[in-house]
Amino acid sequence: MIGCADSHNVSVAESSNATKIQSSDSVYIALSKDGEYGKQHYTGSGMMLSQTINSSFMKRLNNVEVAGKVQKYADALHSAKEGDYDYLIYPTILHWEDRATEWSAKPDKVTVKISVVNVNGGIEIKSAVVNGKSGIMTLGGDHPQDLLPEPVETFTAQLFE
Repeated sequence: MIGCADSHNVSVAESSNATKIQSSDSVYIALSKDGEYGKQHYTGSGMMLSQTINSSFMKRLNNVEVAGKVQKYADALHSAKEGDYDYLIYPTILHWEDRATEWSAKPDKVTVKISVVNVNGGIEIKSAVVNGKSGIMTLGGDHPQDLLPEPVETFTAQLFE
């Protein structure tokens, strides 16, 4: 059936930096600002994104921390340096649209950017834009955050290969 399945896309920015994260490295994940669509503010969406990233990294690393508050990039990098972390993961919600797909036939949509920064040099080693769109035929209960785990996992795996 057309439109039944969720779709995901991970667009990784090309980089000449071939740095790979090691299992002994540590990561500080910034807390993303909540998403908005039009006048709709999606409270807690930033935490959902950061927690999804956290879950993916926790499978591979022992030292991972999610920030306790939303920070601007420079402040998050400073916090990562102060905490002696190897990498800063800086997620940004670009689009967050939660629709009542089951009756409106309008899909949930999400687009996020994830930047991975080497804390010592302050250099971005990799970034990706992750897109997700729900299928039209749902039984309800789907949300934008449900579209994130698979593409986030795909991106995270690339950082360690």
